[in-house]
Amino acid sequence: MTFGGEPESLTAGPTPLYISRLLLPFISVTVFENFTRKQITANGVAINVVHGGSGPPLLLLHGYPQTHVEWHKIAPTLAEQFTVVAPDLRGYGDSAKPFAPEGDLSVYCKRTTAQDQVEVMATLGFDSYHVVGHDRGCRVAHRMALDHGERIKTLTSLDVVPSQAAFDHMDSQLSFAWFHWHLMRQPSPLPETLIGNSAEVYLNFLLERWTAIDGAITGEAYAEYLRCFSDPDTIRATCLDYLGIELDLKHDEVDRGRKLTCPILVLWGSNLAKRPGWQTGAKLNMLSVWRDRATNVRGKPLNCGHFLPEELPDETAAEILTFLAEHE
Repeated sequence: MTFGGEPESLTAGPTPLYISRLLLPFISVTVFENFTRKQITANGVAINVVHGGSGPPLLLLHGYPQTHVEWHKIAPTLAEQFTVVAPDLRGYGDSAKPFAPEGDLSVYCKRTTAQDQVEVMATLGFDSYHVVGHDRGCRVAHRMALDHGERIKTLTSLDVVPSQAAFDHMDSQLSFAWFHWHLMRQPSPLPETLIGNSAEVYLNFLLERWTAIDGAITGEAYAEYLRCFSDPDTIRATCLDYLGIELDLKHDEVDRGRKLTCPILVLWGSNLAKRPGWQTGAKLNMLSVWRDRATNVRGKPLNCGHFLPEELPDETAAEILTFLAEHE
């Protein structure tokens, strides 16, 4: 697997995979060059946001271990018809990474991060909007739809099953694929120390293992991912994000059996050659688990890995635009 045209390697050293860290400060990041960048104070924290385009509002929520940059290939296309808002989730990218008192899972639970995004959109003047979520971003979007259903016009899920379904049906395949979940749920400071001591190797492994299409992660995007993920505060905060599942599942239990009424599009990467058991293990079906939780669900697989917006940007954007056109 190669990224950004650089040779494959997972070894740490003075010239790591993709781009030497020594060069990162000198790389000009031009993704989202026609978008406005700003910091918005929402729910008491600073959220880094890029936004642009015109038309109905569309919120794009990224996943782990990335930032808003994961949308750089499809955001310009979406912005031709929608006002696109792409934030860094709290704990990620250039958004704030608040400390949490020991044992307080509420600082990074999905209810809190969902409230962040509701306030970001309200600050930008949007009371209702479409949401596309990938990975962690979809878990935030799902909680937004549960807690703020009147605001969510549609929800698009990229390569995600609801957390409750996954943990209800956790098996050996899914557990192996989700090793990072179980690592980051261990008591501090173990996961932060293990990941932090090998942050670059760890990031490279995730990006390589979860990608099926060679060269999908551009060198420029990778430089941003590495810059952000190399921050010890990002590692600390993202571990807390995953540890928050313990509280997320309690919130989900209260809502068990409650179905979302907003239309939902489910897209997922069907190439599991390097990630067997991803999301579904041996028992779950992408569409079935969402239909258990919503009244209006449709979807399809795309022949790629986990990073749909970067691996198959044209196909992903086309599916999203077709779906949104039916619900405007």
